[in-house]
Amino acid sequence: MRGVLRKLIPEIVINKYHYLLAMSGAIFFRFPSRKLKVIGVTGTNGKSTVVYLLAKMLTAAGYKVASSSSIEFQIGDKVWPNEFKMTMPGRAFLQSFLAKAVKAGCTHVVIEVTSEGLVQNRHAFVDFDTAIFTNLSPEHIERHGGYVKYREAKGVLFRALAKSNKKIKTSIINLADPKAQYFLSFGADRIFVYRKHDQEPRAAIPQAAQEVISQNEQVNASGIDFNIATTKYQSSLRGDLNIENMLAVISAGISEGLSLDSMAKILQEIKEIPGRLEQIPNKKGINVFVDYAHTPAALESVYQALGANSVLICVLGAAGGGRDKWKRPEMGKIAVRYCQKIILTNEDPYDEDPVKIIAEIEAGLKESNFKKENYEIMIDRKAAIVKAISIARSGETVIITGKGSESLMAVAAGKKISWDDRQIAVKALREADK
Repeated sequence: MRGVLRKLIPEIVINKYHYLLAMSGAIFFRFPSRKLKVIGVTGTNGKSTVVYLLAKMLTAAGYKVASSSSIEFQIGDKVWPNEFKMTMPGRAFLQSFLAKAVKAGCTHVVIEVTSEGLVQNRHAFVDFDTAIFTNLSPEHIERHGGYVKYREAKGVLFRALAKSNKKIKTSIINLADPKAQYFLSFGADRIFVYRKHDQEPRAAIPQAAQEVISQNEQVNASGIDFNIATTKYQSSLRGDLNIENMLAVISAGISEGLSLDSMAKILQEIKEIPGRLEQIPNKKGINVFVDYAHTPAALESVYQALGANSVLICVLGAAGGGRDKWKRPEMGKIAVRYCQKIILTNEDPYDEDPVKIIAEIEAGLKESNFKKENYEIMIDRKAAIVKAISIARSGETVIITGKGSESLMAVAAGKKISWDDRQIAVKALREADK
């Protein structure tokens, strides 16, 4: 019913509704963001990882921190999972959350900021101190009406930073991204740009900007390591993208006065991130990972991180609800390039027919001439996970993508059912160990 109503209500009305709620919340809670150091993180991929790492790093550095992301919420020592199936909940949630952070004595808050949340004004009346841009690749194109409008939606965070009441405003930009110049164009009192040493700058570097550049990058099965100046960073986080994520976090840490050496020690202690290339331990001798990757760029990054030295058995689906139908065959094509076995399955169908969604992913496999004997379709996601684990041999890798640490699956008629890919994988491994 809610989905039907939303289709009938003009977008401008929905956006104004959220704006008024945010304004009411800000007034009611006495503009809590003005009493906090507010750091917003936007981009297509890596947002949740950057929020998670930055919140944990600032906490370890001695600050009392709050954070809001698609993974979890944190206020000081209290941490609880995000069960909204929404990164930026509406109905003045953010203003209420910030007020609770102030009441708890927090000094800093790190917020994952989405394009839809920005367009709908869920960020309204939040005074940002810092805005971080991770990267941009096609996503939510149908929702926003094109790639340019998607980029502009992300830019709303930097426009909000420019209008913020805070005295010193900081922007942190991935200089290797093709859209870096657009995000730099908003300006700030302090600008940090980051990239790996072998990445060409994709924008003119502002004269006063501070560059954070990694050197001697190494990516292998045990994690990543690199240098910034004379400081060596080592992490068990996997994949090339996590070097960029860490550079964003380190840039933010520098802006907060943390030393390179102290950040290296703190970040090395963070062993994994919930639902982001999260490894499921087992006695079967196989590698099992769960990851949130739900965009073509993120999916390719995950497969690259895991597929160099192992056979990949990939459990793959795509969200329904009319979300980015264009990417379904593209994700199928990406899977063909890296996976030896593929199991296509249900993900979050909403009101769409799961069979139709899977057929659109399968079209990418067929177009790439992937042999039928190397993939199968299993609508039941639990059965797909169990099957992938059952056919994996010692040393091979099972990668389950699309949901990560999410605890709900969105199905027809607006219903959400309890779900956790990780728990299903754990149970399947227990059965396999018997």
